[in-house]
Amino acid sequence: MLAGTMTARRWWMLALTGASILCAVVLGLSVGMGLRFGIGVAILVAFAVFWALVFRCDEEGSARAVAVLIVTIAVSGALTAVDTSLAFFQAFAYPAAWTLLATARRAVLASAALAIVEGLALVERIGASPSSIGLAITIETVSFAFAISMGIWITRIADLGTERKRLFDELSGAQAELAAMHRDAGATGERERLARELHDTIAQSLTAQVLLAQRARRELASGALSDSTLELLETASREALAETRSLVAASARVELPGGGLVEALQQLGTRFERESGITVTVVSSFPVEVPLARDAEVVLLRCAQEGLANVRKHAGAHAVRLLLSSSDGFAGVDVVDDGRGFDPSSAAPGFGLSGLRDRLGLVGGSLSVDGTPGATTLTARLPLVAAPAAS
Repeated sequence: MLAGTMTARRWWMLALTGASILCAVVLGLSVGMGLRFGIGVAILVAFAVFWALVFRCDEEGSARAVAVLIVTIAVSGALTAVDTSLAFFQAFAYPAAWTLLATARRAVLASAALAIVEGLALVERIGASPSSIGLAITIETVSFAFAISMGIWITRIADLGTERKRLFDELSGAQAELAAMHRDAGATGERERLARELHDTIAQSLTAQVLLAQRARRELASGALSDSTLELLETASREALAETRSLVAASARVELPGGGLVEALQQLGTRFERESGITVTVVSSFPVEVPLARDAEVVLLRCAQEGLANVRKHAGAHAVRLLLSSSDGFAGVDVVDDGRGFDPSSAAPGFGLSGLRDRLGLVGGSLSVDGTPGATTLTARLPLVAAPAAS
């Protein structure tokens, strides 16, 4: 019934060894090195060998456990019959009863049986006079009561430990399930964003190409194929290619180098400038002594990446600034471009603003947009949570 280290086999063997050595020493001091000493030591040695071969701490209530307990009770009584000084072997036998049996009721009955056996052994050793019987009853009643009190108390502690372990396992499982759901929600949101982007950009461009190709075939069949039709087809193809590259860039894997978010933004800006020809400037006023949590850095980097993708697709800008800052307990990334601007209230779904809001909403953040021409600003903010200190 007791769990963990209390029932570990090695601890029980250590307890038995200690009790046996103490019994041998006490018996030697009490009766000397005569026959009774030899009998007592023989019982202890035989029981230790039996216990080592048969005892299993993980078989509570089994036939093996009951057999071990019966032998333990018999040995405890036999030792007391050899000499009353060995009655303290009960200190080993009572805990064994509570460990080997599966329920408290059985343990109480086994303890009562042990008390009776010990009482009979005491009477046999000291005589069957009324005073001896009264003394034996008194000693074993006190021993039985103490054993029951300790057994119930320790069992209660063990049950509480088991319950706490169960609750901890359930909590760990719930946390793992929540993390999996969070990942699934993120993956689902990303798929929805990609589907929306594909529909709003590449699919529409490919539809236009199909229509232009059909027009070209009709003109070719009639002998009136014009260069303007082929030019329109080429332009539509180039636009589809540009949109594809933009979508790939916006969905690329986010990497955070050793230098953290600032270095990642600089690398992102350098790559964007090389691919688009738009000048990118990265400015950070974020305090170095307050590092961001890794998840927060990833969210802000992805927001900057999405903001640049929108600039490439829609702004017609010549320069972009990425501003990393903190204020009022929030960290923020601003994407500011000098493009044509737009009205945020009538922005097309293809701008990806809803996807950014969903991403920030998962971490308690927010998104604001100022579509002023020449100073269009997209601002992503999330709660400033410091990264855990390195151990």
